[in-house]
Amino acid sequence: MTQTLTRQLPLKVMLDDSATFENFLVSSANRQACNYLNSEANASLEQFTFLWGNKGVGCTHLLQATCHREDARQHSVFYVPLNNHHEFSPEIFVGLESLSLVCIDDVDSIAGNTEWEYALFSLFNRLRESGTRLLIAAHTSPRSLQINLADLLSRLQSGVVFQIHSLDDTDKIAALQLRATHRGFEITEEVASYVLQRSDRGMESLFDLLERLDQHSLETKRRITIPLVRELMGWHVNK
Repeated sequence: MTQTLTRQLPLKVMLDDSATFENFLVSSANRQACNYLNSEANASLEQFTFLWGNKGVGCTHLLQATCHREDARQHSVFYVPLNNHHEFSPEIFVGLESLSLVCIDDVDSIAGNTEWEYALFSLFNRLRESGTRLLIAAHTSPRSLQINLADLLSRLQSGVVFQIHSLDDTDKIAALQLRATHRGFEITEEVASYVLQRSDRGMESLFDLLERLDQHSLETKRRITIPLVRELMGWHVNK
């Protein structure tokens, strides 16, 4: 994380170290969006890009991965999740036009909030004038946002738009195996399939369970097997 980001965001908001492009399972449906975001070109992004998708599809991961990549390139970046906007004020947007990239997550969270809508509209105009790239994510498409400020809504509909799609079961199993590899352990396809069939199918919940399995495996000094999963989760043999 850049010093600029740390200084300007004195909150308990930090980028997730595991939110990288290498740790994101790219399905065929999301390949175009991921290739666009993870281009090797230094200025791959258009001035304004909008990502949207259902909760848990990975929009936050991709925003943070983009921040990590740009930070590694020595570009000044800023990430703010607006689902926590009640913890700070719109003044957090002040001065961001001096940066290279601004990533704003959960923009739909401020829909209908007049103060925040005007602050975002002002920021949008300043970023466009300075040439700072803006990457925004939401749980709905730009055309479905319940934004009251017409000029802001128009701005939010003006950029490059990508929908991030949910993974199918095969991809979810592959995503679990990829995440396990990056955490330094292995999970077989059989175990991953067993977990998928019996737990919450959202990726956030699946990754949380994977972390618990890793910790339990380390504590018990046992490999991650179906019996170990049953033991940790309290699942009966016939479940």
